[in-house]
Amino acid sequence: MTRNPTILCRCEGVTLAEVEEAIDQGYDTLGELRRHLRVGMGPCQGRTCLPLLAAVLARKTGRRLEEILGQTTVRPPLAPAPVGLFLEGEGVDQG
Repeated sequence: MTRNPTILCRCEGVTLAEVEEAIDQGYDTLGELRRHLRVGMGPCQGRTCLPLLAAVLARKTGRRLEEILGQTTVRPPLAPAPVGLFLEGEGVDQG
């Protein structure tokens, strides 16, 4: 019987096995893992998966979780923008 892979990042479909393999290949910071695997770059922007990713990284590298979490910077948008600003064409209500 085949086991289903454990999904670490649902938005990008990244599995725990992929994360562990990347760490074994030398990607050992949250930033490197995010750029390499796109973890945390989906619609939730890492709200769900980044704490999980940090825990896996701490377990695999033996570093403290606080040290790993201190390596990342969250950059939310400065102000929300109406969707109409990004749409082209006539008849689009931008209000």
